[in-house]
Amino acid sequence: MKARLTAEATRVAADDNRVRYDGFAMALHWATMLLVVLQFALAELWGFASRPTRHGMIVAHMSFGILLTLVLLARICWRLTPGHRVQDATTGLVELASKAVHYLLYFLLAAQAVLGFVLRWSGNEAMSLFGLLIPPPFAPFSKSAHHLVGEAHNWTGWAIIVLAAAHAAAALFHHYVLRDDVLWRMLPGIRRRHADTRAPDARVASKEAGSRGEWWSVAASAPRSALPSRRRAAGQRSGLTRRLLDDEHLDGDQQEQG
Repeated sequence: MKARLTAEATRVAADDNRVRYDGFAMALHWATMLLVVLQFALAELWGFASRPTRHGMIVAHMSFGILLTLVLLARICWRLTPGHRVQDATTGLVELASKAVHYLLYFLLAAQAVLGFVLRWSGNEAMSLFGLLIPPPFAPFSKSAHHLVGEAHNWTGWAIIVLAAAHAAAALFHHYVLRDDVLWRMLPGIRRRHADTRAPDARVASKEAGSRGEWWSVAASAPRSALPSRRRAAGQRSGLTRRLLDDEHLDGDQQEQG
């Protein structure tokens, strides 16, 4: 228990208690999304282009692939730096599934980047970063091995697209069906859907905090607006009763004076 409280205090002290991603994390996330879609589109469409156009699309694919690798490295470093983590948006199995999808996407993106470099170099061809050539650091592979790397690169790309589409669908489901703040955490300039306009129910907060042994914290910090509606209504009725009694006493005093 003491170790858990110490870890929690350390996380809060490091400013890892935020509920929304910072601007740089948002920029890296949406840059990743755009580059993944662009990379997939280029790979699927260059087969329909003429030879000169196809060569330009392949060079663009390699260049954007290198940029995507750099963005991915920046995301990992930024996420591991203290002060840039956020609270979990959900709990239980939903949160476990969300983390599994995130970690799997990171793994597939990293694997795809490695496969992209190996595919080009294994065919004894240089990588290109907008015309800047990066020669292969090892000898070319056999034709069958080169083909195997190409197949792995292709299927990993499809896996990324399918998983990213499922990830996006889940975020939209949270936003439009469950109407919570999961998507808001990664949208720049969008006001929070619930937390800024509705206080939490104190009964729910007390139950959750009580299960963690923090009932005292809720009792000390719960705002009046978070009290159950019955207690607020009772308070309003008692206040009205007091005002009526005060008015009756005032009228009685005035009649006696008259």
